[in-house]
Amino acid sequence: MIRIISAVIAMLALTAATASAQDFPEDLGPEIGAQLPHALELEDQSGAVRGLDDLSGENGLVLLFNRSLDWCPYCQNQTITINESASDIRARGYKIAVVTYDPVETLALFAERRDIDIALLSDPDSAAIDAFGLRNEEYADNPKVYGVPHPVVFVVSPDGKIQAKLYEESYKDRPAIEAILDEIDTLG
Repeated sequence: MIRIISAVIAMLALTAATASAQDFPEDLGPEIGAQLPHALELEDQSGAVRGLDDLSGENGLVLLFNRSLDWCPYCQNQTITINESASDIRARGYKIAVVTYDPVETLALFAERRDIDIALLSDPDSAAIDAFGLRNEEYADNPKVYGVPHPVVFVVSPDGKIQAKLYEESYKDRPAIEAILDEIDTLG
């Protein structure tokens, strides 16, 4: 009986993993080489409107789309980790910005609590998220979280061309900082 139950559980897990993989978009967001589909004029955690010109470093911008810095521990961890590695990214001529659907007040609170000094951008209507084609439609029936993006990291040139993008299949997994730095190094 135990073997049969184990086999059924394994089969269900495989079916769930396959269904999950089939629901995941094959490619997220704009293609590499495309221009940014949105002007990125969004308010940061201090309420200042920020655009690509002041968000970019000499070589460009590392732009992360995250679900929420209010309730998503994976997004919080990724943001804290990239903030801790900001000097490595800045040394390569890039600045960093994180886009979420959170309101400015939520971003300000998170930045203050976690000593975040990278730009946190508020997209409460998911306009940029939609322009990038990143809205996670899995949450269409849940108004509280509908509007969150699939988490993606873009490397963008100062003139707004997408040079690279990194993402994982599950929102629980995020590209490691080493992978982001390696990608930047291949562009240099």
